[in-house]
Amino acid sequence: MEWSEIASYWPFVLGLMATGVMSGIAAGLLGIGGGAIIVPALSNALLLLGYDAEVVQHVAVGTSLAIIIPTGIMSARSHHKRGAVDMSVFKLWVPFIVAGTFIGGLMAGWYSGDVLRIVFAVMAFVIALNIVTGLQTKVMGHLHGSGLTHRISAFVVGYISSLMGIGGGSLTVPTLVAFGSSMHTAVGTSAAIGVAIALSGTLGFVISGWGETGLPPLSLGYVNLMALVLVGVLAAVFAPLGAALAHRLDQKTLKYVFAAFLVAVGLNMLWKVVAG
Repeated sequence: MEWSEIASYWPFVLGLMATGVMSGIAAGLLGIGGGAIIVPALSNALLLLGYDAEVVQHVAVGTSLAIIIPTGIMSARSHHKRGAVDMSVFKLWVPFIVAGTFIGGLMAGWYSGDVLRIVFAVMAFVIALNIVTGLQTKVMGHLHGSGLTHRISAFVVGYISSLMGIGGGSLTVPTLVAFGSSMHTAVGTSAAIGVAIALSGTLGFVISGWGETGLPPLSLGYVNLMALVLVGVLAAVFAPLGAALAHRLDQKTLKYVFAAFLVAVGLNMLWKVVAG
């Protein structure tokens, strides 16, 4: 490879590093695993490098789930040290969220890139509206003691999270709040649950993307190993900083930060569909 070719990758490398720092802080702050930042950032970076628009969203989602594994572990450890992880909820959710995420990852290859973007945007708006209005709490609050409702919610959260490429916090946090958890406990527990989502979702995207043509170099199915290393390492390092910031904010402030963030990400995804 010539020096000019190597130099052309530096913007991509620097962009991945910046994405890693931002996603790590977001993971700890909001319990979202950083996927809501990683997916649009990585998708844009791959588009700028000239890869097929139908492939890049799948690669961004699959790689995001793989990156969330180390990020989620670091974030969950930080929250656990502060006593913010509800282990009874974690044990109840994990088997069903793993099943939903794995199935979603396997089915992702059936959907076009724009379908995945629309799913991401619509869900981001719905979740943000729920956080501001508390609609989900009004509808589901009386079901907080139901094991069946917990299990169904876990499966649905896992399936949708795998299509969005997120650690599930965008869905898990408001659901746990509706079931009676405090915002801080919901964020901490969500971070731990996100690790299970990331593991099963990554496996699903590796399998569904196996043998796909037009993938970026160093890809394992829909998971790009270069982005996994660069973003994953920096995200894992900066996740504890986000967790520390989360515990400095009151619950109301944390809710509005979360909602504003989701709206911005949803608008970005819709713009890519319309502009494309």
